[in-house]
Amino acid sequence: MAVWLLLPLSLRPVTSASGRHVRLGTASMLTEPGGPFVDVSKLNMSKYSQRPALAKALFEYLFHHENNVRAALDLAALATEACQFGDWWWKIQLGKCYYRLGMYRDAESQFKSSLKHFSTIDMFLYLGKVYVKLDQPLSALDYYKRGLEKFPNNTSLLIAIARIHEGLNDLDSAVEYYRQVLKYDSTCVEAIACIGTHHFYNDQPEIALRFYRRLLQVGVYNAELFTNLGLCCFYAQQYDMAISCLLRGLQLSPNDDNTADVWYNIGHITLAVGSVSLAYQCFKLALTSNNSHAEAYNNLGVIEWRRGRGEQAMTCFQSSASISPHLYQPHYNLAAASEKTGNLHSSYSCVKKSLEVFPEHLDSAELMKQLQQHFAAL
Repeated sequence: MAVWLLLPLSLRPVTSASGRHVRLGTASMLTEPGGPFVDVSKLNMSKYSQRPALAKALFEYLFHHENNVRAALDLAALATEACQFGDWWWKIQLGKCYYRLGMYRDAESQFKSSLKHFSTIDMFLYLGKVYVKLDQPLSALDYYKRGLEKFPNNTSLLIAIARIHEGLNDLDSAVEYYRQVLKYDSTCVEAIACIGTHHFYNDQPEIALRFYRRLLQVGVYNAELFTNLGLCCFYAQQYDMAISCLLRGLQLSPNDDNTADVWYNIGHITLAVGSVSLAYQCFKLALTSNNSHAEAYNNLGVIEWRRGRGEQAMTCFQSSASISPHLYQPHYNLAAASEKTGNLHSSYSCVKKSLEVFPEHLDSAELMKQLQQHFAAL
């Protein structure tokens, strides 16, 4: 016959002791009502670094939510030391913190050390970003291609390689990589837009129009897309669609910069069809939306010069050149206008700047020869 022993009833619930220990363990993470979720200043990083699961969650919170990179760095350094420098995950997080703080060489060493333990796509991408910051694009390309050897056909790595080639002005190679991206991800907006832009500037507006229409199918719906559609339709001689797309882009432009660009493109099209008065008004509206629009100043100066208003034209050219010195058009226009008015010294300095920006510009080179002949005759 079994013997049953009655246990004495406790006045305290069974879970009260464990609950008290939990409250003691999380007391440092409690904050005032209405305050932050975690008071970072009260955290004992050494204690949390000894608990890997909690430390990783806390790091993600500090780094991504609180954007407190220094506190996240302290936690990652202590956690890396606690695991005896053998956890590749913590080395990646250290590298991320160093990268955010601008310590690119330290970030490079952490990513390379992590790469010896384990290979992930993020490591190759971050190493490439570090080398881009260090102005070493060829080293970035090398690591991106190493990543492709371990992770073939990864679209993130392919896009990163295409961006490097685009930054190096090797547009043909960039387009080839963007085409590879579309083989594996036909909805990649960046690849579609870049290939469409490449075809547009290579005098293939009909092909560019197909890519921009694809962006509409993907779900992109903004002022920039409709402006590009309008320009492609215009150069593809689909004039009825060009104005409709540009007007839709004007309705969707969310800020003054986009509005100025749309008005500028409308003025460019109206100038191409011979409506100088309407183009003049469009460029004026572009400058009303954005008083620092250098291209609008330049085109407005051309119209003023054709109307016989030399002083206003020179003022527009000077404004355009001062706002965007990387444009060769205002420098050349200012040089040509100065040469017409007899100011040869000013014309020479302006055409010299134009050739510095664009050495292959034939009109600038011809004007330089004429000025040199004038100076030689003197």
